[in-house]
Amino acid sequence: MELSDAVLLVVAGLAAGTVNAAAGGGSLITFPAMIAVGIPPVAANVSNSVSVFPGYAASVAGSRMDLPPRRTLWPLLPTAVLGTGVGCLLLLATPARAFDLVVPFLVLGATAVLAFQGPLRRLVGHPAELGPRRRTLTVQAMVAVGTVYGGYFGAALGVMLVAGLALVLDATLARVSAVKNLLSAVVGLTTLVVFALFGPVNWAAVAVVAPATMLGGYVGARVTRRLPPVVLRTLIVCFGTAIGLYLLWRALG
Repeated sequence: MELSDAVLLVVAGLAAGTVNAAAGGGSLITFPAMIAVGIPPVAANVSNSVSVFPGYAASVAGSRMDLPPRRTLWPLLPTAVLGTGVGCLLLLATPARAFDLVVPFLVLGATAVLAFQGPLRRLVGHPAELGPRRRTLTVQAMVAVGTVYGGYFGAALGVMLVAGLALVLDATLARVSAVKNLLSAVVGLTTLVVFALFGPVNWAAVAVVAPATMLGGYVGARVTRRLPPVVLRTLIVCFGTAIGLYLLWRALG
Protein backbone atom coordinates (compact mmCIF):
# COMPACT_ATOMS: atom_id res chain seq x y z
CA MET A 1 0.00 0.00 0.00
CA GLU A 2 1.36 3.42 -0.98
CA LEU A 3 1.72 6.21 1.57
CA SER A 4 -0.94 8.36 -0.13
CA ASP A 5 -3.40 5.46 0.04
CA ALA A 6 -2.67 4.95 3.74
CA VAL A 7 -3.17 8.66 4.47
CA LEU A 8 -6.52 8.64 2.65
CA LEU A 9 -7.69 5.62 4.65
CA VAL A 10 -6.59 7.14 7.98
CA VAL A 11 -8.46 10.38 7.30
CA ALA A 12 -11.52 8.43 6.19
CA GLY A 13 -11.36 6.27 9.32
CA LEU A 14 -11.17 9.28 11.65
CA ALA A 15 -14.14 10.93 9.95
CA ALA A 16 -16.16 7.70 9.84
CA GLY A 17 -15.63 6.94 13.53
CA THR A 18 -16.77 10.43 14.50
CA VAL A 19 -19.83 10.32 12.23
CA ASN A 20 -20.82 6.83 13.40
CA ALA A 21 -20.81 7.94 17.02
CA ALA A 22 -22.90 11.02 16.31
CA ALA A 23 -25.37 9.91 13.67
CA GLY A 24 -24.28 6.76 11.85
CA GLY A 25 -23.32 6.44 8.22
CA GLY A 26 -19.56 6.54 8.54
CA SER A 27 -19.29 3.54 6.24
CA LEU A 28 -20.21 5.85 3.37
CA ILE A 29 -16.85 7.52 3.99
CA THR A 30 -14.61 4.48 4.43
CA PHE A 31 -16.25 2.30 1.78
CA PRO A 32 -15.61 4.74 -1.12
CA ALA A 33 -12.11 5.36 0.25
CA MET A 34 -11.32 1.64 0.01
CA ILE A 35 -12.70 1.57 -3.53
CA ALA A 36 -10.51 4.59 -4.35
CA VAL A 37 -7.31 2.81 -3.29
CA GLY A 38 -8.09 -0.12 -5.60
CA ILE A 39 -9.88 -2.69 -3.42
CA PRO A 40 -12.65 -4.57 -5.33
CA PRO A 41 -16.23 -3.67 -4.25
CA VAL A 42 -17.13 -6.90 -2.42
CA ALA A 43 -13.80 -7.04 -0.61
CA ALA A 44 -14.14 -3.32 0.20
CA ASN A 45 -17.61 -3.85 1.70
CA VAL A 46 -16.40 -6.79 3.80
CA SER A 47 -13.17 -5.06 4.87
CA ASN A 48 -15.09 -1.91 5.74
CA SER A 49 -17.47 -3.87 7.99
CA VAL A 50 -14.51 -5.35 9.84
CA SER A 51 -12.72 -1.99 10.09
CA VAL A 52 -15.51 -0.03 11.77
CA PHE A 53 -15.88 -2.35 14.77
CA PRO A 54 -13.16 -0.64 16.90
CA GLY A 55 -14.88 2.69 16.29
CA TYR A 56 -18.20 1.28 17.49
CA ALA A 57 -16.51 -0.15 20.59
CA ALA A 58 -14.91 3.22 21.34
CA SER A 59 -18.30 4.90 20.94
CA VAL A 60 -19.69 2.58 23.62
CA ALA A 61 -16.88 3.63 25.96
CA GLY A 62 -17.54 7.29 25.23
CA SER A 63 -21.30 7.04 25.87
CA ARG A 64 -21.33 4.41 28.64
CA MET A 65 -22.70 6.87 31.22
CA ASP A 66 -25.93 7.13 29.21
CA LEU A 67 -26.56 3.38 28.90
CA PRO A 68 -29.65 2.02 30.69
CA PRO A 69 -29.36 -0.73 33.35
CA ARG A 70 -27.77 -3.95 32.12
CA ARG A 71 -30.88 -6.03 32.80
CA THR A 72 -32.69 -4.12 30.04
CA LEU A 73 -29.81 -4.55 27.59
CA TRP A 74 -28.91 -8.24 27.91
CA PRO A 75 -32.10 -9.55 26.21
CA LEU A 76 -31.33 -7.43 23.11
CA LEU A 77 -27.87 -8.86 22.49
CA PRO A 78 -28.81 -12.37 21.25
CA THR A 79 -31.33 -10.80 18.86
CA ALA A 80 -28.64 -8.44 17.56
CA VAL A 81 -26.16 -11.29 17.02
CA LEU A 82 -28.75 -13.45 15.23
CA GLY A 83 -29.97 -10.57 13.07
CA THR A 84 -26.43 -9.62 12.09
CA GLY A 85 -25.60 -13.21 11.20
CA VAL A 86 -28.62 -13.37 8.90
CA GLY A 87 -27.54 -10.14 7.23
CA CYS A 88 -23.99 -11.41 6.72
CA LEU A 89 -25.29 -14.61 5.11
CA LEU A 90 -27.48 -12.55 2.77
CA LEU A 91 -24.45 -10.52 1.71
CA LEU A 92 -22.31 -13.59 1.02
CA ALA A 93 -25.02 -15.69 -0.62
CA THR A 94 -27.33 -13.41 -2.63
CA PRO A 95 -27.02 -10.87 -5.48
CA ALA A 96 -26.69 -7.33 -4.19
CA ARG A 97 -28.51 -5.44 -6.97
CA ALA A 98 -32.07 -5.88 -5.71
CA PHE A 99 -31.17 -4.97 -2.15
CA ASP A 100 -29.17 -1.95 -3.35
CA LEU A 101 -32.38 -0.59 -4.81
CA VAL A 102 -34.25 -1.09 -1.53
CA VAL A 103 -31.56 0.30 0.81
CA PRO A 104 -32.05 4.02 -0.08
CA PHE A 105 -35.76 3.80 0.71
CA LEU A 106 -35.03 2.04 4.01
CA VAL A 107 -32.65 4.83 5.01
CA LEU A 108 -35.02 7.61 3.92
CA GLY A 109 -37.90 5.86 5.66
CA ALA A 110 -35.94 5.53 8.89
CA THR A 111 -34.99 9.20 8.69
CA ALA A 112 -38.63 10.18 8.22
CA VAL A 113 -39.60 8.07 11.26
CA LEU A 114 -37.12 10.00 13.38
CA ALA A 115 -38.13 13.38 11.93
CA PHE A 116 -41.84 12.75 12.59
CA GLN A 117 -41.41 10.81 15.81
CA GLY A 118 -43.98 12.92 17.70
CA PRO A 119 -46.93 12.41 15.32
CA LEU A 120 -46.04 8.73 14.85
CA ARG A 121 -46.00 8.17 18.60
CA ARG A 122 -49.47 9.72 18.85
CA LEU A 123 -50.59 7.36 16.09
CA VAL A 124 -49.09 4.08 17.37
CA GLY A 125 -49.00 4.95 21.06
CA HIS A 126 -46.27 6.26 23.37
CA PRO A 127 -43.92 3.55 24.69
CA ALA A 128 -44.97 4.36 28.24
CA GLU A 129 -48.57 3.50 27.32
CA LEU A 130 -47.74 0.05 25.92
CA GLY A 131 -48.00 -3.11 27.99
CA PRO A 132 -44.71 -4.76 29.06
CA ARG A 133 -45.10 -7.71 26.67
CA ARG A 134 -45.99 -5.56 23.65
CA ARG A 135 -43.19 -3.10 24.43
CA THR A 136 -40.64 -5.92 24.70
CA LEU A 137 -41.71 -7.53 21.43
CA THR A 138 -41.67 -4.18 19.62
CA VAL A 139 -38.16 -3.34 20.78
CA GLN A 140 -36.92 -6.83 19.84
CA ALA A 141 -38.47 -6.49 16.39
CA MET A 142 -36.79 -3.12 15.84
CA VAL A 143 -33.42 -4.54 16.89
CA ALA A 144 -33.84 -7.58 14.62
CA VAL A 145 -34.68 -5.50 11.53
CA GLY A 146 -31.89 -2.99 12.17
CA THR A 147 -29.20 -5.62 12.74
CA VAL A 148 -30.14 -7.68 9.67
CA TYR A 149 -29.60 -4.49 7.68
CA GLY A 150 -26.34 -3.85 9.54
CA GLY A 151 -24.99 -7.31 8.77
CA TYR A 152 -25.78 -6.92 5.09
CA PHE A 153 -24.62 -3.40 4.35
CA GLY A 154 -24.09 -1.34 7.49
CA ALA A 155 -24.10 2.18 6.02
CA ALA A 156 -26.54 4.39 7.95
CA LEU A 157 -26.97 1.63 10.55
CA GLY A 158 -26.94 4.32 13.25
CA VAL A 159 -29.74 6.25 11.57
CA MET A 160 -31.81 3.08 11.25
CA LEU A 161 -31.31 2.09 14.90
CA VAL A 162 -31.88 5.55 16.38
CA ALA A 163 -35.07 6.03 14.35
CA GLY A 164 -36.52 2.66 15.35
CA LEU A 165 -35.44 2.74 18.99
CA ALA A 166 -36.54 6.35 19.54
CA LEU A 167 -40.03 5.32 18.44
CA VAL A 168 -40.35 2.38 20.84
CA LEU A 169 -38.20 3.38 23.85
CA ASP A 170 -39.34 5.80 26.54
CA ALA A 171 -35.90 7.39 26.86
CA THR A 172 -33.94 10.53 26.04
CA LEU A 173 -32.26 10.76 22.66
CA ALA A 174 -28.85 10.65 24.37
CA ARG A 175 -29.78 7.30 25.97
CA VAL A 176 -31.18 5.99 22.68
CA SER A 177 -27.91 7.00 21.00
CA ALA A 178 -25.93 5.12 23.66
CA VAL A 179 -28.01 1.97 23.07
CA LYS A 180 -27.46 2.46 19.34
CA ASN A 181 -23.71 2.52 19.95
CA LEU A 182 -23.84 -0.73 21.92
CA LEU A 183 -25.94 -2.53 19.29
CA SER A 184 -23.68 -1.20 16.54
CA ALA A 185 -20.69 -2.65 18.40
CA VAL A 186 -22.44 -6.03 18.59
CA VAL A 187 -23.13 -5.84 14.84
CA GLY A 188 -19.49 -4.89 14.23
CA LEU A 189 -18.12 -7.77 16.33
CA THR A 190 -20.42 -10.30 14.67
CA THR A 191 -19.53 -9.16 11.16
CA LEU A 192 -15.84 -9.23 12.10
CA VAL A 193 -16.08 -12.90 13.13
CA VAL A 194 -18.21 -13.98 10.14
CA PHE A 195 -16.23 -12.11 7.50
CA ALA A 196 -12.86 -13.03 9.02
CA LEU A 197 -13.82 -16.67 8.59
CA PHE A 198 -15.67 -16.55 5.28
CA GLY A 199 -15.19 -13.16 3.60
CA PRO A 200 -12.48 -11.70 1.34
CA VAL A 201 -11.02 -9.30 3.93
CA ASN A 202 -8.19 -6.96 2.93
CA TRP A 203 -6.30 -7.02 6.24
CA ALA A 204 -3.83 -4.30 5.22
CA ALA A 205 -6.69 -1.82 4.79
CA VAL A 206 -8.27 -2.97 8.06
CA ALA A 207 -4.96 -2.40 9.91
CA VAL A 208 -4.93 1.21 8.72
CA VAL A 209 -8.60 2.13 9.08
CA ALA A 210 -9.54 0.36 12.33
CA PRO A 211 -7.34 2.39 14.75
CA ALA A 212 -8.50 5.62 13.12
CA THR A 213 -12.18 4.71 13.57
CA MET A 214 -11.48 3.92 17.22
CA LEU A 215 -10.11 7.41 17.91
CA GLY A 216 -12.85 9.09 15.91
CA GLY A 217 -15.56 7.00 17.60
CA TYR A 218 -14.49 7.95 21.12
CA VAL A 219 -14.24 11.65 20.33
CA GLY A 220 -17.58 11.62 18.49
CA ALA A 221 -19.38 9.93 21.39
CA ARG A 222 -18.04 12.45 23.90
CA VAL A 223 -19.17 15.34 21.72
CA THR A 224 -22.62 13.79 21.13
CA ARG A 225 -23.30 13.56 24.89
CA ARG A 226 -23.09 17.36 25.10
CA LEU A 227 -25.42 18.17 22.21
CA PRO A 228 -28.97 19.35 22.99
CA PRO A 229 -31.60 16.78 21.86
CA VAL A 230 -33.01 19.04 19.15
CA VAL A 231 -29.54 19.58 17.68
CA LEU A 232 -28.72 15.86 17.76
CA ARG A 233 -32.05 14.96 16.16
CA THR A 234 -31.59 17.58 13.44
CA LEU A 235 -28.05 16.36 12.76
CA ILE A 236 -29.17 12.75 12.37
CA VAL A 237 -32.17 13.66 10.18
CA CYS A 238 -30.04 15.83 7.87
CA PHE A 239 -27.30 13.23 7.62
CA GLY A 240 -29.78 10.40 7.08
CA THR A 241 -31.50 12.32 4.29
CA ALA A 242 -28.16 13.00 2.60
CA ILE A 243 -27.15 9.33 2.89
CA GLY A 244 -30.48 8.09 1.52
CA LEU A 245 -30.36 10.43 -1.48
CA TYR A 246 -26.73 9.50 -2.18
CA LEU A 247 -27.54 5.78 -2.07
CA LEU A 248 -30.54 6.32 -4.35
CA TRP A 249 -28.40 8.24 -6.84
CA ARG A 250 -25.76 5.51 -6.77
CA ALA A 251 -28.30 2.71 -7.19
CA LEU A 252 -29.98 4.39 -10.15
CA GLY A 253 -26.74 5.62 -11.72
